[in-house]
Amino acid sequence: MPGSSQKQYHAKQNRRNFITGLLFLSPTLVIFSMFILFPVFFSFYLSFHKWNMFSSSHAFVGLANYQRLLTDPEFWMVLKQTVMYTLGTVPLNMIIALFLAIALNKQIKGKRFLRTAFFTPVIISPVAAALIWRWIYDPNFGLLNYATGIFGIPPVNWLNDSRAAMIALILMGVWKTLGVNMILFSAGLQGIPDTYYEAAEIDGAGRWSKFWNITVPMLTPTTFFIMIMSMISSFQVFDIVYVLTSGGPMGSTKVMVFYIYEYAFKFFEMGYASAVAYLFFAMLAVLTLLQVKYMRSRSGYEAL
Repeated sequence: MPGSSQKQYHAKQNRRNFITGLLFLSPTLVIFSMFILFPVFFSFYLSFHKWNMFSSSHAFVGLANYQRLLTDPEFWMVLKQTVMYTLGTVPLNMIIALFLAIALNKQIKGKRFLRTAFFTPVIISPVAAALIWRWIYDPNFGLLNYATGIFGIPPVNWLNDSRAAMIALILMGVWKTLGVNMILFSAGLQGIPDTYYEAAEIDGAGRWSKFWNITVPMLTPTTFFIMIMSMISSFQVFDIVYVLTSGGPMGSTKVMVFYIYEYAFKFFEMGYASAVAYLFFAMLAVLTLLQVKYMRSRSGYEAL
């Protein structure tokens, strides 16, 4: 029975390969399970309990944590401020990044240096970048007030003024992530065939017409990807808020992740913080799915 023995050999070899591959993957699987998979399920479990991290018992409270956050005015205020930060950061970032990508896509001197300069903030530690911007926003000797003072604008206490603090966060957020979006737009622009622009020039199309009728439609997949990733990143902002304002002044810059951190590690209400985290995740998931559906209907790209 040579055929049967050959099948047994292949089956044994496949099992051996599977076990070998599993052994190589085991360190990654252990780390993933300990630091990602377990916390995800455990936090969901905690969202139905009351626990302060210092007690071994978890008091089951059912949906009380979810009912509490839905009736908490602070939660809705924080959600509103998170949306404000996202709406202020994402569109401005994408517009500037697209403009820079188009400008640096041309044959100009120092193109590589400029790309590197604009990308450098992306690789700087968020905490280090926030400390730099604390100096820039300093009301007494900060660079921003010095620059605006040249035009006769009075100095602003950027980080201690409830009307200016969110603007300060938005400006730094745009600066911090501008480079990566510029690179993504540059990659998308390089994927557009030059023949489209050449045909448009023969038809007498101007720069503006080529931009709206060729560049924008051809960049739809890239634009959609950048928009989704930027939106998720902006909704999850924490580090620059923690370093620059700590949610102040008077809670005017308190965003959702900082709110979760505060209740989890400052007030030690792990159950309530977990409930907020899961509701926040559900909101992001629904918003992302709605955007995917909308972009599919508008663009006709099945890959979206």
